Amino acid sequence: MNHNYNRKLKPLARSLRTNGTKAEACLWKYVLKAGMMKGYNFKRQRPVLNYIADFFCADLKLIIELDGSTHSLEEVAEKDEKKDADLKASGYNVLRFTDKEVLEQIGGVANAIEQWIEAREPEGGVD
Repeated sequence: MNHNYNRKLKPLARSLRTNGTKAEACLWKYVLKAGMMKGYNFKRQRPVLNYIADFFCADLKLIIELDGSTHSLEEVAEKDEKKDADLKASGYNVLRFTDKEVLEQIGGVANAIEQWIEAREPEGGVD
């Protein structure tokens, strides 16, 4: 199953992985990489539908988005709302955190993700 993988966005996704933000790098390195989050496999900058998800877990149908300072601009916030609505309509769950939350309270962000997973995790967890 390809989970709505959009092959046309692959070059852009690769570029975003290479040039990620400090918050993305921190969340990846300290929370999501290599099954560190309750054994679940996350991918970085994954093309889904017509978007690129910052972090994606197929098993949970979970997308985690990190919002920098530009996301407070009305135009960007409207695009985020449409992105979230489209992803939710396709069966995905979206969690959003600010870059500031990740950089200043990474433990709290990790805890919030873990609690979200525990509340929705299938019996027995990851195989």
